[in-house]
Amino acid sequence: MRLEGPARGVLGRIRVPSDKSVSHRAVILGALARGKTRIRKWLVSGDTLATLDIMRSLGTKVEREGEDLIVEGRDFEFDEPGNVLDAKNSGTTARILMGVLSTQRFFSVITGDGSLRKRPMGRVTEPLRRMGAKLDGREGGTRLPVAVRGGRLRGVDHFNEKSSAQVKSALLIAGLRAEGRTSVTEPFRSRDHTERMLRAFGVEVEEARTEKGFRVSVEGGGTLRGTEVLCPADPSSASFFVALCLLSGGELTLEEVLVNPTRDGFFRKVKEMGAEVRYENLREVSGEPVADVYVRYSGRLRGVGVTPEEVPGLIDEIPVLAVLMALAEGTSEVKGAGELRFKESDRIRAVVENLRSMGAKVEEFEDGFVVEGVEKLRGSLIRTYSDHRIAMAFTVAGLVAEGETVIDDPDCVRVSYPGFFEDLRKVIL
Repeated sequence: MRLEGPARGVLGRIRVPSDKSVSHRAVILGALARGKTRIRKWLVSGDTLATLDIMRSLGTKVEREGEDLIVEGRDFEFDEPGNVLDAKNSGTTARILMGVLSTQRFFSVITGDGSLRKRPMGRVTEPLRRMGAKLDGREGGTRLPVAVRGGRLRGVDHFNEKSSAQVKSALLIAGLRAEGRTSVTEPFRSRDHTERMLRAFGVEVEEARTEKGFRVSVEGGGTLRGTEVLCPADPSSASFFVALCLLSGGELTLEEVLVNPTRDGFFRKVKEMGAEVRYENLREVSGEPVADVYVRYSGRLRGVGVTPEEVPGLIDEIPVLAVLMALAEGTSEVKGAGELRFKESDRIRAVVENLRSMGAKVEEFEDGFVVEGVEKLRGSLIRTYSDHRIAMAFTVAGLVAEGETVIDDPDCVRVSYPGFFEDLRKVIL
C-alpha cells in the first residue's frame, strides 16, 4: 500500500471496532457459564474468530442475531475435539484456552500459525502443571503445539512475574474447577477484564495489595451464570486515530471507548505530552468504564518517559506512541517493555528499524528504546513483519511524513481491525 503525505488533518466522529480482549473473554466465559449469554457488538476479526471456532469445536452452540452473538453455555462440560484446535495468530486464544482445556478430562491439542508457534507458552504451561494438568509440547511444552489432558486440579499461589493478563486469566479460569483457592500475584497490575467479567457472570473475585504487588484470587467450585455483555470500542484501535489527529491537525470524537484504568495508559501518556484529550459521557457498561474520547490538535508534543510500572497499561499502544515520540520536542524513553519482543513480531526491533528508515534518531535497548524528536519524518518502505499494530502505527507515520511511504503487508490489520483503512478515509480531510 502506498501513502502520500503529509495529510491535511482529520475531522469527525467514529466508533472504532469493539475491544478484542473483551470480545475474546465474552465468548469464552459465555461458553463456560450455565445458561445463555448475549454478546452485543462483538468484534469480528481474525483473532476473535479463532476463539469462536475453537469454542464451537468443543461443542458450544453460538448463533448470530444481527450484531449480537448468543452463546449457549456448557457449564464447563465440553466435547472432546476431533481435530487439533487452531488459535491461528492469537496468543490470547492459545493461552486462555489452555486454562479452559486443563479443566477437562479429555485429550486435546492446541496450535497456531508460524508466528504464534514461536511465542513463549511456558509461563502458562508451568503453573497449569503445578495445578495438576498434563501439558506437553515442543521444547518441553514451552512452544506450540501443546497437548493438554486436564483432570483433577488443585489451587496454586502463583507469582506472575511478567504481569501477563493472559496467564492470569488462564489460571483464574482453571482455578474455578480446582480444589481450594487459586491466587495470582503480579508486580504491576495487568489488564483486569477477566476479573471484571467473572463478577458480571456471578463469580466472587478477591483482590488485595501485597508486598509483592497485586493479588487476585478465586475459590474453586464457582458457577458462572449467563448474562449480557456489551463490548465497548477498543482503546488500542482508537489510539491510531488519536495519534493521527495530534500529528496532522483537526479534532475527533472516538465513541464508546473502553477507558478501563488498566488499559487507558496511552490516553494518559499523551496528555502528559501536552495533548488535549478528554473523556466525555463517562459511564459503566457491563462492568467496564466507557467514554467518548475527544481529541483536538494542540501543537507540537513534548518528549516523555514510560516506566516499567506503566508498560502493562499501554503495551499494545507503544508502537504508535513511538511515532508520536519521534515527532515530539526533546527526548523520550521507554523502559521495561521487553515483553514487546514476544508479540506478533519483535516490536522493539520493528519500531526502531522503521523509525530509523523514516529519519528518526532512535537507540535500541533490550527492554525499550530512546527517541530524539525530529521536526519531520520522511516517507519510506515500512516492514510490518505481518504485525497488525506495526502496520497501523506506521500508516499513521506515513500519513504525516513527507513523500511516499509503502506499507509492505497492509492486509495483516485484519487480525484486529479489518476496516482500518476504510475508517481512515472517513475522517481524513
